[in-house]
Amino acid sequence: MSQSLSLVVNQKTVTVEVDDPNMPLLYALRDELGFHGPKFGCGLGQCGACTVLLNGEALRSCLMPVSAVVGSSVTTLEGLAEGDALHPLQQAFIDEQAVQCGYCINGMIIQSAALLRRNPTPSDEQIRQELANNLCKCGTHVRILRAVKRASESMQGGQHV
Repeated sequence: MSQSLSLVVNQKTVTVEVDDPNMPLLYALRDELGFHGPKFGCGLGQCGACTVLLNGEALRSCLMPVSAVVGSSVTTLEGLAEGDALHPLQQAFIDEQAVQCGYCINGMIIQSAALLRRNPTPSDEQIRQELANNLCKCGTHVRILRAVKRASESMQGGQHV
């Protein structure tokens, strides 16, 4: 039997129809709501491709039942932008050419957004530690680090995420 769940995604209230309330949030975001920032990677919460913000904290959406986020605020990669203006992290990843295949970038940007929310001026080591569990095989780690630093600098004085 189908069940309607009301969620707040990217600051908008949406309703999803689910047959199983234990369905992963990732599936609801991608398949039911059309958000394609979060990706299916490992399905085990180990790669980070599916990361979203839940009440401002990074969360692996492949492990979270959709029913568990009712009443919480979910932010996807698409929700970081404000209208047509990219979030400073999104713009910095473009400016630093930090993307190759692009599969990990959702997790890298979302995880970095959570970090910059807690620590607006992280050190290189703090950024590395924060992103250590986001898997990337492309070799753009130096560019990713530069992008997070660039975003941190551009965000000084402004409040984002």
